[in-house]
Amino acid sequence: MEPASWSFSFIILIIAIALTFDFTNGMHDAANSVATVVSTRVLSPRQAVVWAAFFNFIAFLIFGTHVAETIGVGLIDINVVTPMVIFCGLLGAISWNLITWYWGLPSSSSHALIGGYLGAAVAKAGFEIIIVKGWIKVVSFIFIAPLLGLVLGNLLMILTTWLMRKRPLRTINLWSRRLQLLSAALYSLGHGGNDAQKTMGIIASLVFTSGHMKTFHIPLWIVLSAHTAIALGTLSGGWRIVKTMGQKIVRLRPIDGFCAETASAVSIFMATHLGIPVSTTHVITGAVTGVGAARSISSVKWQVTLRIVWAWIFTIPMSALIAAALYRLSLLVF
Repeated sequence: MEPASWSFSFIILIIAIALTFDFTNGMHDAANSVATVVSTRVLSPRQAVVWAAFFNFIAFLIFGTHVAETIGVGLIDINVVTPMVIFCGLLGAISWNLITWYWGLPSSSSHALIGGYLGAAVAKAGFEIIIVKGWIKVVSFIFIAPLLGLVLGNLLMILTTWLMRKRPLRTINLWSRRLQLLSAALYSLGHGGNDAQKTMGIIASLVFTSGHMKTFHIPLWIVLSAHTAIALGTLSGGWRIVKTMGQKIVRLRPIDGFCAETASAVSIFMATHLGIPVSTTHVITGAVTGVGAARSISSVKWQVTLRIVWAWIFTIPMSALIAAALYRLSLLVF
C-alpha cells in the first residue's frame, strides 16, 4: 500500500485508535495519580479520579510540547514512517497495556507506546531507522526515573519526619491530608504534561507522514484531543493497579503519600522540561518504595517491587514484538 493510497477514513481510524490508547493510558497509568491519596483515605476513589482528571486536562496550559517532538521526530527517522507503521505500533502498545492491566501490573504505557512504534518501524525498514541519540535518553531514564523518585521520596520522608518530630500525630495527619491534595494535583499535572504528549507526537507523525501536514508541528487540536482522552481515561478508574501501588508495596499514611507524590511530581516536571518521555509509573513506584524504605527497609514488600520491575523490563521488547508481528501480518493482508 503506497502513501498516496492512504484513505482519509483510515487516517481518522488511526487517530481514533491513538486517542483510545491515550484513554487506556489514563485508565492504566493515571491510577498512579490517585493510588496514594485513595489508600491514605484523603479522598474517596470517585473524588480522587475527578481531582486527577481535572489536572491531567489542564496540564497543557503549563507544559510545552518538547516530549511530543521527541516522540515524533527524535526516536525514529520519520521519513520512513507510514500510517501502517503507526497503526501497528499503536495496536502493539494497546495489546500490552491490556495484558498488564488484566494482571494488575503497573507497567509503563509510555514504554509500551515507544516499544510498539519501534517494533513496527524496524519491521518495515530495519534497525538503521533508529535515532540512537534519542533512544539513549529514553533508555537511560528507564533507570534514572525510578531511582530519582526513590531518592527524592526517601529524602523528603526523612526531612518531613524530622520537621514533624515534636508535633502530635493528630496535627501531622491533618496537615498531611491537606498537603496531599496539593501533591496529588502536582503529580496529576506532571502525568498529564508528560504522558499526553506521547500520543500528541504519534498523531502529529501520522498527520505529517500521510501528507496532511507540510511540516512537523503539534497543532492545538491534537493537544486538546490528547488531554481530553487521558482525562477521560483517568475518570474510568483502574482499581487493580491502585491496589498494587497504594497497598501492596507499602502501607501508606497521609504524610507518606504527600512525600511520594511530591517527589514524583518534581522528577516528572524536570523530565518534561527536558523533553524526555519518562514513565510516570516508574517514578511513582520508586518514590513509594523510597518513602517506605525511609520508615523501615522491612516495611517495603520487595517481592512486589521486583515483580513490577520485571514488568518494566519486558514492556518495550514485548510491545515491540507484538507490533512487529502485526506489521508483518499487515503485509500479507494488504
